[in-house]
Amino acid sequence: MSFDFSPFLEACAEARRTALSFSDPLIVHHLDADGVSSGAIVESAFRAEWKKHRRICIKKLGDTELDSIKDEKEIIFVDLGGGNPRVNELHDVLIIDHHQTKGVTKPQINPLLYGIDGGDELSAAGTAALVFDAHYDLGVVGAVGDMQYPLRGANRLLIERGQKNGEIELANELRMFGRYSRPLTQFLAYSDEPYLPGISFNELNAEKLLSDLQIPLQKGERWRTYSDLSETEKKKLVSSLSDLLVEKGKPFIAENLVGETYLLTKREKRSETYDASEFSTMLNACGRHGRPDIGVAVCLGEKWAEEEAAQLLRLHKTRIREGILFARESIVDFGPFLFLDARDKIEDSIVGIVCGMAIGGSPKPILGIASSEEGRGIKVSARGTRAQINAGLNLGNAMAAGVKVSGGVGGGHKIAAGANIPSENLNEFLTAVADYLRQKP
Repeated sequence: MSFDFSPFLEACAEARRTALSFSDPLIVHHLDADGVSSGAIVESAFRAEWKKHRRICIKKLGDTELDSIKDEKEIIFVDLGGGNPRVNELHDVLIIDHHQTKGVTKPQINPLLYGIDGGDELSAAGTAALVFDAHYDLGVVGAVGDMQYPLRGANRLLIERGQKNGEIELANELRMFGRYSRPLTQFLAYSDEPYLPGISFNELNAEKLLSDLQIPLQKGERWRTYSDLSETEKKKLVSSLSDLLVEKGKPFIAENLVGETYLLTKREKRSETYDASEFSTMLNACGRHGRPDIGVAVCLGEKWAEEEAAQLLRLHKTRIREGILFARESIVDFGPFLFLDARDKIEDSIVGIVCGMAIGGSPKPILGIASSEEGRGIKVSARGTRAQINAGLNLGNAMAAGVKVSGGVGGGHKIAAGANIPSENLNEFLTAVADYLRQKP
């Protein structure tokens, strides 16, 4: 890496000194995989120092949330805070964030302030790992959960340090959920990312495919997983799945079946915490279904939490499958972007995930809307692709353009962003976003 990271790393060290100088801070973090993993990293640092602290997880940092914590003397914001100038009204604050930021004067460690792309090259969890020089595995989990795959830029620092610490191992593998944790038939039959035509949600067809490929399902009394297969068996299966996707008109998905994967070698091998992508999905399940505390506990290695997290993961995957099936029938082309109206169909906590899965290799970004869980307005989630970002797309700015005319709050990264807007101003919001996207690639 030719980029000089030393100014940023020096700022990380200063942020650590600031954080640990607090006597009893409130740690406030976001609820997605990056937010949960980064919140866990900060909590772990305070536990390691035997320092008093408290922690809460929130969905967004708006006026209501800020008013509820305005009397706190010390606050550490993690994976949020940099996007709302009202944090300047608070007492002692440290912000560990990676979102686009403007007008914030409180101390903030944010890769964007040091020439590092926070949307693509370092997440909040990665920043927190560098601040506290710990849990590089969780930094990778946060990055993968925040759509920063494949890891590059400052994220490679996490890989290097994690490998040195024995926390991370790289592999070039099939990028499907459950390589280490699911029996082969379920591994194929419950694949929704990618969706395998004729195989996903059909255990009989999945079993037939494996039989046709002469891949045994068991070894002795134990059900085999993908990780148990020989290299020859893996090649046969990957080739068959690739051929299937090409035949069904999905060449983009076929091309991306295999890629760099990140194994967390200090975690249990036959669990959802061993692979960074699977771990990030589990943390999303915890946060998106109201139990971020369970996700933090799993991050911190508390065994009691893993079964509850696994149950939330099963619920999460079911809801996402239902959402994907709805999206396939409901996405419409609005010109500059694809649009999914998921109000009363998909929860606001997962509509962004569904949009990210549904976009595939589309040349256009996608906007999805859902009814706000609080019953106040509309939640907007926008997702793009790496190719669109390379062509100049910035969804964070697009959301900001929309809320400027419609009210509400919005922003985020170039590749993934969101907004909360009044229901009655949806048309104004969509028109403003469309106008912005027409002017920008």
